[in-house]
Amino acid sequence: MRVAVTGAGGRLGRALISALESSPYTGPSGPLAWSRPEFDLDAPDAFEALVERDRPEVIVHAAAWTDVDGCAREPELALARNGGATGVLARAAAEHGIDLIVVSTNEVFDGRRIDGVGYGPADAPAPINPYGASKLAGEEAARAAYEEAAVPAAALGIVRTAWLFGPPGDDFPAKILAAADRARASGDPLRLVADEWGSPTGAPDLAEAIVELVGSAAVDGTHHIVNSGVASRADWAREVLRQARVDVPTEDVPASTWQRASTPPAWAVLAPTPLPGGEPLRPWTAALADRMPALLRQRSRAATAGRP
Repeated sequence: MRVAVTGAGGRLGRALISALESSPYTGPSGPLAWSRPEFDLDAPDAFEALVERDRPEVIVHAAAWTDVDGCAREPELALARNGGATGVLARAAAEHGIDLIVVSTNEVFDGRRIDGVGYGPADAPAPINPYGASKLAGEEAARAAYEEAAVPAAALGIVRTAWLFGPPGDDFPAKILAAADRARASGDPLRLVADEWGSPTGAPDLAEAIVELVGSAAVDGTHHIVNSGVASRADWAREVLRQARVDVPTEDVPASTWQRASTPPAWAVLAPTPLPGGEPLRPWTAALADRMPALLRQRSRAATAGRP
């Protein structure tokens, strides 16, 4: 099976390429890695030729502009990259009878839910920031393309996830360790956001789940794929510190402590949908434990580089 991955150089893209290389159905040639400059969200006119050239059977669209504050500052650019470009890719894929998985986000929901229940696929999206609006536009453009296509046999899957972390770096756990070191050096407590809740999700785990969908021919539909468990930003940060054995005083604060261009949803929890194998993803704390050795090596290198 020829599987193409867009955004193959990004956090999820790298994890997908690794998972597909280990899967039995991609063959000896492995997956097709589409990334810049060949696949560029700012140049969607090139997508048709790329699809024609490589003729994949499945495309996993992981490429996106995920800088939520950048999206808030330039909402038209966000809409073009995450909405318009997704629609162009979807039309090319649908017309060629190619299955497509569009990776989306919990931020298509407003986060105002107060019943403690995660958002499911049947819940109505209502984004409150330009990033979420642009990703929802991409979902809608993809659905329209597959509904209008002359080849109805192809499948479209929407995979929503939340609070993604993993290599190559600069993810939330890495930022927390760096912030903890700065706080300890200054003698100030590490301030942690306690009023945002979500579903921390390891990129390798999400990638393996997407590969399971592809391999089981279960692409079609809307899937919420997250690691098990719910945490506040403060909970997540304290677990990072616990696993890293970093002792630093902490202080819970509201998200409003910092001014941001974007307004994130306060309740960013997704209710996971069943995977073909029937097993849920493992707890996010276990996924974090797998991430921790690389984080600690990175922290050690940074400390060594900072010495005179």
